[in-house]
Amino acid sequence: MNTLSILWIVIPFFIGFVIYLVPKFDRYLALSMAILSTAYGAALFANPSPLTLQLLDSFGVTLVIDPLSGYFILTNALVTAAVVAYCWQTPKTAFFYAQLIILHGSVNAAFACADFISLYVALEVISIAAFLLIAYPRSDRSIWVGLRYLFVSNTAMLFYLVGAVLVYQSTGSFYFGGLAQAPPEAFALIGVGLLVKGGIFVSGLWLPLTHSESETPVSAVLSGVVVKAGVYPMVRCALVLQEFDPIIRLFGVSTALLGVFYAMFEKDTKRMLAFHTVSQIGFILAAPEVGGFYALTHGLVKSSLFLIAGALPSRSFKELQERPMPTAIWVALVIASFSISGFPMLSGFGAKVLTMKSLVPWQVIAMNLAALGTAISFAKFIFLPHQPPEKPAEHQPMRTGFWIAVSLLIGGLFATNGIYYEAYTIANIIKPLATIGVGWLIYLLILKKTIFKLPRLLEQFEHLIGVMSLMLILLFWMVLA
Repeated sequence: MNTLSILWIVIPFFIGFVIYLVPKFDRYLALSMAILSTAYGAALFANPSPLTLQLLDSFGVTLVIDPLSGYFILTNALVTAAVVAYCWQTPKTAFFYAQLIILHGSVNAAFACADFISLYVALEVISIAAFLLIAYPRSDRSIWVGLRYLFVSNTAMLFYLVGAVLVYQSTGSFYFGGLAQAPPEAFALIGVGLLVKGGIFVSGLWLPLTHSESETPVSAVLSGVVVKAGVYPMVRCALVLQEFDPIIRLFGVSTALLGVFYAMFEKDTKRMLAFHTVSQIGFILAAPEVGGFYALTHGLVKSSLFLIAGALPSRSFKELQERPMPTAIWVALVIASFSISGFPMLSGFGAKVLTMKSLVPWQVIAMNLAALGTAISFAKFIFLPHQPPEKPAEHQPMRTGFWIAVSLLIGGLFATNGIYYEAYTIANIIKPLATIGVGWLIYLLILKKTIFKLPRLLEQFEHLIGVMSLMLILLFWMVLA
């Protein structure tokens, strides 16, 4: 298993190189890699014993692969497979597929890292591959958005690297556990790097523009898996270092509320989904011990929503309320919206119930408000008009690849619903349904008629680095307190 795990980490980079050599088989090679990762991720649940690989004992360079990693790895595999299927009938070049698989491999590597230095390498490779995919259209807009992402990401990783060096200087190891013996500034520097990479709280306000302005399949990958490369190590550290668990939970609650507040008032579909990615990251961090299951559910549903949003006739909710969409697309949109709202029979229900049961008392009210905000936000999709089947179609039929991708992701929501079947009790069913019902009423009676635009001041490029500095001061104060 050790040899297989190392090969599994290395193979995506090899396949990415081979795609350049034999571009004729780019789609087949990319899909094969996604299937291989799916099989590997599923195998981790069949063998729940943690696999620990000490690569450099004296430096604490360690890989840990266990069921927690399995949830994140399986998310990456399924989302990548869906994106390859989505792009199958499009004129994407071998360059696109090569970068997609290199990104896939580096994200997998991040989900296996248990030390700060190998995680740093994985996160930097992720930044480069993500930048190349964001800038793939080669338009002025896409290049600017990509460079903005790369600059913010690399600045954050400079903070992170200094913190990693301080951990090694204090303990002689880069292992996550060494953070407990490191000086407070090490936690603050590493923390600000991961907050930015994971799109957490105000440090994640680079995310809405980046995710909303990228091409549809790239948005699906960024929101479904890439941001989780920064979230996963925070979840792992919260489990390894109990003294930092309250801080991680606090950021989880703050992130959930901030993201859903923006999402409720957003009038652009892709920006609403991007802000809601910020909010759902908060749910993962709010209960680290069950964050893996929530990450899998969110990755499937958010990727499907971005793919469906790309098929809508407009990005404006106001225009969509006046232009009925095809019924088939509306059904897929509603199923995904039901799942993320916590509706029974979909994995979002079990993930939300399990998360709520794992909260500490001071989190409960805030996270229930975030759940209510989620129901309000996705009511905007659920109550959009659609074209009845008996009327002649006014829209071009969607590509087969689109339906394969969406079916894979939504099918995953039904399949993973059984992971926490104990959630199906009368009390657990009534509460989410009541929350969804109240959310719909608030939307229909109040927010649907409200015209309120939140300022985008903090999203502006010149303010993003300043926010990093403020978060660094906040983290330093929190760890001292």
